[in-house]
Amino acid sequence: MQFSLAGILAVLSHAIPPFLPLILAILALLVLAQLVGRLRGYRFTDYHCRPAAIVALLAGVSTLWWLPRLTGSQLAFVATATDWAALVAAALGVALLTWLVLHPLSYLVRGPRRH
Repeated sequence: MQFSLAGILAVLSHAIPPFLPLILAILALLVLAQLVGRLRGYRFTDYHCRPAAIVALLAGVSTLWWLPRLTGSQLAFVATATDWAALVAAALGVALLTWLVLHPLSYLVRGPRRH
């Protein structure tokens, strides 16, 4: 089976629009959390928050359950290695985005304590 760039873009042009408002809302939340945190003194390397990391990990693991439901699929339909790779990549992405939002927010709530 051969995939062309035009074919991939055609599939994406039909798959993304229903989720575009959700994607834009998440992007706005990420930018807002980072911007407000940085304006108030947050620095990525100077602040550590274990609860933000734990919540991000739980969000990533929960993706394995709710993402197939969100897309109208089932976990039983995730059969090939490519399907699993896409699901794991989505879980890692959710975990990373969750951490990138919660880390500066926890700084704003807890203050500039250093561990």
